[in-house]
Amino acid sequence: MRISEASAMSGLSVDTIRYYEKSGLVPAIERGSDGLRRFSPENIEWLVLLYWLRKTGMPMKEMRRFAALYREGEDSIAERKAVLLKHEERLRRRRADLDRCSEVLAYKIATYRKIEGEPS
Repeated sequence: MRISEASAMSGLSVDTIRYYEKSGLVPAIERGSDGLRRFSPENIEWLVLLYWLRKTGMPMKEMRRFAALYREGEDSIAERKAVLLKHEERLRRRRADLDRCSEVLAYKIATYRKIEGEPS
């Protein structure tokens, strides 16, 4: 499939896919005789993973490390898992912070509603 289709399926813009490829974040993408990229299902799966890692705040430095570990093969599975577990813990902390923020906002909104005489 072409880059526009890969973009639609992964959620990444065409420019981002090109940037990720140049940055070494994406495993080798085949090219047709016309020189255009031909994305495989595995490429799409990888792009989707990159989309979500970035969307959830993984720093580019960690994404590059994860991609480098992937290129090392099966010997790096434990390290790759550790990178993802660290990121998962970061997400847990962020989720807890967001939940607390939501509680504070709900309290303040309820206070304003009470002042304005709205029913609870």
